[in-house]
Amino acid sequence: MSDTEDDTSKAGASRARQAADSDTGGIAADRLRSIVERIERLEEERKALGDDIKDIYAEAKSAGFEVKVVRQIIRLRKQEPAEVEEQETLLDLYRRALGM
Repeated sequence: MSDTEDDTSKAGASRARQAADSDTGGIAADRLRSIVERIERLEEERKALGDDIKDIYAEAKSAGFEVKVVRQIIRLRKQEPAEVEEQETLLDLYRRALGM
């Protein structure tokens, strides 16, 4: 084997080791780590937001508001006005049918 072939062989082995460090089983480890860490960070933020929302519902309750009704209002505000009207019409119809 000549010196040139030996150098080429060493360079190829070095590239293979570098590729193995960043690609494990065809997976880009750095990219995967980045994705996982971003998801973990967002999960933590979601938990913090959930805790904040829970605190606000507790505040509403301590102020004398009925939490179930507040939740219903929030759900209704997310819907289109026509959809809310249709649901209210059906609810009224069903109540009358049941004699309520």
